[in-house]
Amino acid sequence: MKIRADKAYHSAEHRKWLRARNLVPRIARPGIESGERLGRHRWKIERSIAWLFGHRRLTVRYERKGSHFLAFLGLAAALTCYKKLAKLTT
Repeated sequence: MKIRADKAYHSAEHRKWLRARNLVPRIARPGIESGERLGRHRWKIERSIAWLFGHRRLTVRYERKGSHFLAFLGLAAALTCYKKLAKLTT
């Protein structure tokens, strides 16, 4: 599996961490490669994250426990999927 990232993640530590997990890093190198080509693949996940954090409760984290935040994140994902599926069926 390939992982795409922008120039901010270009470091030996990040690449080593990814390779230890059998992931192939595709990271633009500063001053050598343009990060433009990475945009073709990254916009899907960025759009999905934007949908999830469109819920105010997730944008400003009010919960003190991580498990509560995770529960609200799951609820937001379910609501987002429901809205997208409902739009497809109408």
